Amino acid sequence: MRALREALGQFATGVAVITTATPGGERAGVTVNSFTSVSLDPPLVLWCLSGQAPSTPVFLRAGRFAVNVLAAGQDHLSRRFATPSSDKFAGVKTYLTSTGLPMLTGTLASFACRTVTTYEGGDHRIFIGEVEHFQRSGGEPLVFHSGRYREFSAAGRADRSAVCAPLTP
Repeated sequence: MRALREALGQFATGVAVITTATPGGERAGVTVNSFTSVSLDPPLVLWCLSGQAPSTPVFLRAGRFAVNVLAAGQDHLSRRFATPSSDKFAGVKTYLTSTGLPMLTGTLASFACRTVTTYEGGDHRIFIGEVEHFQRSGGEPLVFHSGRYREFSAAGRADRSAVCAPLTP
């Protein structure tokens, strides 16, 4: 199993923190590198969560989630949301979407999503969500490769312009 994990680790990924809140105010957040786009029409994304994660029931009850794509230098947020804690949000700068989702500030991009469906996939749960709103601010990404955080630097100047848009049918 360790050899498979090391081989899979050769695929460099971005790092995201998925956050949610139930209508009753229960919040959860987890670090993932399993985030990907599924479709542009309709706008769908997916991410995976261990079925044994304590936050799995919260994400299932909430019916919504936010994807926060981390920027270079935000590895402290990745570690915080990857580590068990009674309140992962304590001391973390956030804001709420119109639907009550907690979003992290200073990220490269964020996506507010409605959970469309979930599937069991081995020892994980696969969440598919429809993007209802997104924001992009630009910058350099936080990258995970071979068990370590890395920073990717693109040649040339980064586009720092901000784009924010709701998705409407």
